[in-house]
Amino acid sequence: MPQFVDVGNMSRWIQREGVERLMSGMIGYLEEDFRRWERFDKVPRIANHTPFGVIELMPTSDHETYAFKYVNGHPFNPARGFQTVTAFGVLADVDNGYPTFLAEMTLLTALRTAATSAMTAKTLARPGARCMAMIGAGSQAEFQALAFRAALGIEELRVFDVDSAAIGKLRRNLEPLGFRVMEASSTDEAVFGADIITTCTADKAQNTVLGSDQVRPGVHINAVGGDCPGKTELSAQILRRARVFVEYTEQTRIEGEIQQMEPDFPVVEYWKVLTGEEIGRRDEEEITIFDSVGFAIADFSALRFLRDSTAGTELQTFIDLVADPEDPKDLFSLVRSRRPVG
Repeated sequence: MPQFVDVGNMSRWIQREGVERLMSGMIGYLEEDFRRWERFDKVPRIANHTPFGVIELMPTSDHETYAFKYVNGHPFNPARGFQTVTAFGVLADVDNGYPTFLAEMTLLTALRTAATSAMTAKTLARPGARCMAMIGAGSQAEFQALAFRAALGIEELRVFDVDSAAIGKLRRNLEPLGFRVMEASSTDEAVFGADIITTCTADKAQNTVLGSDQVRPGVHINAVGGDCPGKTELSAQILRRARVFVEYTEQTRIEGEIQQMEPDFPVVEYWKVLTGEEIGRRDEEEITIFDSVGFAIADFSALRFLRDSTAGTELQTFIDLVADPEDPKDLFSLVRSRRPVG
């Protein structure tokens, strides 16, 4: 039977290991899979868009293991008492098609997204970066902060959100962990003096959360929030000034910041930096952008990491998901009445 990690055991895993330790481990798995990027089957995620949000399936395979994630994105959900994002994921054996591992992925996606951001920033941000501006203090914010501390040592945060309660929530969560959090009254105040700018807003609209005049040379922008058609956060002028890195170009042109650019706008797929085909940051003055939309290979990595990290522990349980008759050709045996006839 497949192994299963539910919400309660996911929470226990994170509490037991600590977010930053898990971020470091997950970055290792991400780098391993990004380096073998060309071995994977890749397609843009399959999305069902409505006025309320989006429901998506994200599949991939390395021809030994198949994976998919189910995920939604409904920006109006918090006002109705629901999470903006929920998810679950599956690993399956390509050889026989049987699912082998299932897990909740609402928490795991938060870890995966932040770990991917931090992985790219290690080569795209300027050496010695110490201050990060955060535009948006929602559900992803604490995970991003902890990932950047784990990977780059970032402890100084300058935060702006139109919802002051969200900033209060972030301060309550992060200041006891040793972060220095400055509550900014505007985006201008937040980005002043920052080495890295993380944008992570939820509105399903083409917004300009960050304008070109707010971005100084040498800054690395971690654009996390633009993740569906018609939704952007950065002005086109910033993109033209910067060198833009993406996960999977075909998907990012549909959903990322570069959807507002011409079809041949140049980008670099980040896996090429890890394999040495491209370099990351070229000089101190270059503006770099990670146009993050999330891709299935990162979910593949996250599921592998969770499976391996919890193997042999009480955090994994069996789930009776696959019908398994004694005779593979006699499925009806599972429903045939055991009562004697007559």
